[in-house]
Amino acid sequence: MAETRDPSVDAARQIAWPLRLTRAGMLAERLFRAFWPLWTVLLLALSALMLGLHDVLPLEAVWTLGVLVMLGIGGALVWGGGRFRWPSRAEALDRLDRTLPGRPIAAIADTQAIGAGDRASEAVWRAHVTRMAERLKSARAVEPDLKLSRRDPYALRYVALMTFVVALLFGSLLRVSSVAEMAPGSGAALASGPAWEGWIEPPLYAGQPSLYLNDIDRDRFSVPEGSRATIRFYGEVGALTLHETVSGRTEDLPAATDPGQSFEVMQSGVVRIDGPGGQEWRIEAIDDQPPEIEFDGTIAQGQGGRMEAPFTARDDYGVTGGRMELVLDLPEVDRRHGLSVAPEARETIVLDLPLTITGDRSDFSEVVIDDFSKHPWANLPVSAELFALDAAGQEGLSAPQFATLPGRRFFDPLAKAIIEQRRDLLWNRSNAPRVAQVLRAVSYTPDDIFRSETVYLKLRFAVRRLETRVSLDRLDDEIVDEMAEVLWSIALEIEEGDLGDALERLRRAQDRLSEAIENGATDEEIAELMQELREAMQDYMRQLAEQQGDQPPQEFAEGEMQEMTQQDLQDMLDRLQELMEQGRMAEAQQLLEQLRQMMENMQIARGQQGQQSPGEQALEGLSETLREQQGLSDEAFRDLQEQFNPNGQQPGESQGNRGRAGNQGEGQQHGQGQNQPGQNGQPQGGQGSEQSLADRQRALRQELNRQTQNLPGAGTPEGDAARD
Repeated sequence: MAETRDPSVDAARQIAWPLRLTRAGMLAERLFRAFWPLWTVLLLALSALMLGLHDVLPLEAVWTLGVLVMLGIGGALVWGGGRFRWPSRAEALDRLDRTLPGRPIAAIADTQAIGAGDRASEAVWRAHVTRMAERLKSARAVEPDLKLSRRDPYALRYVALMTFVVALLFGSLLRVSSVAEMAPGSGAALASGPAWEGWIEPPLYAGQPSLYLNDIDRDRFSVPEGSRATIRFYGEVGALTLHETVSGRTEDLPAATDPGQSFEVMQSGVVRIDGPGGQEWRIEAIDDQPPEIEFDGTIAQGQGGRMEAPFTARDDYGVTGGRMELVLDLPEVDRRHGLSVAPEARETIVLDLPLTITGDRSDFSEVVIDDFSKHPWANLPVSAELFALDAAGQEGLSAPQFATLPGRRFFDPLAKAIIEQRRDLLWNRSNAPRVAQVLRAVSYTPDDIFRSETVYLKLRFAVRRLETRVSLDRLDDEIVDEMAEVLWSIALEIEEGDLGDALERLRRAQDRLSEAIENGATDEEIAELMQELREAMQDYMRQLAEQQGDQPPQEFAEGEMQEMTQQDLQDMLDRLQELMEQGRMAEAQQLLEQLRQMMENMQIARGQQGQQSPGEQALEGLSETLREQQGLSDEAFRDLQEQFNPNGQQPGESQGNRGRAGNQGEGQQHGQGQNQPGQNGQPQGGQGSEQSLADRQRALRQELNRQTQNLPGAGTPEGDAARD
């Protein structure tokens, strides 16, 4: 009979390593739970030493903290030792068995309780044990549970860990050993007798290095005011004493023999150490002057109406910040119309000063740039002040500057009127009824004022909304701001117009520049409008060039003429800018009018090249008929002149006068009109000539009536031009 192997032996072999690892995990888990306060205190103490906290604290504070740390370590050991239990093998087996289905480890360790002599019962038992042994093959070590959230609800362990990581990054392990030198009667101190060391640390903003007093061999030196001096004595207590007059302290003075003392240098004075190896210094405290700041010129208006306020700031150790404050200068406001009532209270405008990024902040110049075009105080007198701040908290103030708060200026009369009413509404909401009345009056005849029906409808809608709110007495801050924004957008749309069409943009640029010259705009505004005119001119000439490029080759001669015209226009623009820079505004205005007339008379290629529109064809035919009418009138006048002056020039010798529209009748004999002379050789001034002139006049009248019917309707550019 074959020998049957004991399943428990194979089971012990299969779970040997999972059991060891599970037991080790239980050990770590219990150590972690029992002694987490211990390693938390140790990490905090070690981090403080690595960061050099003991070098900046008084000696008494260091010793006090050291005692507290030792008490904390002892208490943590006692608390952890009372809770720690070494994990047994049975506990490890039980934890591992609970992770397996059917708890096979306990099943294999069991013995058959009944049916011990029954073969069938024993066979069933062996099969059960074998099945449990198979399950042991899936045994794996149980992971330890290291969660401490229930035991450490304030996460002190994480605070200690984070502090230790910071100490590793910014501290040094070498500082830990220096704490031993602070012990009274240490080996080095006892061997060499009483000793001292000291250093002075200037404020961080001064940017100066620390001074080690033991290395200073001169008896006079200077340090910035606010520097911190630290003196430490080693050896026998009382062998060295400190006397100083630089701190200005009069109360709570420490004993002169204290092993560690720290104070700030607030005034010039003496620092003296009495005793073996003592020394004396005369220290001069350099005053930290408050920063200085001033306007570097006047507040000016930049491009687009932005405010530009140049300033200069300086400080001993650098300016760290500053601000600009703007306040309405109410006595200087022209209190008329909507400004006659008292203004609503508004906060002072406060702007942060720009600081130089790469340069030295001890002396620098910058410019405050901001756009106040939408502010209620735009283009009104204000008082401006500058404030500079240094690292010591001192503040410098500039002299106030009184100026007009720059803002965008509108040159279109309608846009300017809307902006003025917007300002009155923001000045005081009690002006709302008057503002609505003025805007309604302005928009009473839209055909004569508004170029866009959309803009007119927007304004009328805004007026009705404002009147409704006034009647309901619900004109709150939100509605006032909303109406101000709507009026601003309407005025801006009127001022800028439709810039999509090159010709319209050119005309708008000319109008705005003309308005600026007449209203005495600033040099910056005129320069901006001059640049706008140049860009509009370039766009317009580019559009002409593109249209000319689509024409047949035989018409390129006209394109060459247009190229010459473009150069002439550029010369005129250069001359215009030169006149304005020289302040000759009257001549500049005259040249601008010449430029406007020149552009109006320029032949646009789209109307003369390619296929014409029906309206353009009608206009062209009407122009031709009018030229024929002019020629006919000239011919009739010459015939009458010859009848009453027979001794004058013979028929056929005089040349016809040039008509308004060109060469009609030039170089022709009187009889070479549309009708030839009679067969009998009668002179052209006779009956046949009169009959011919009457017939031609009748035909021209009929043609004129027909072409008038084909003209574009009233209100269109072509129709208006023809009827004018």
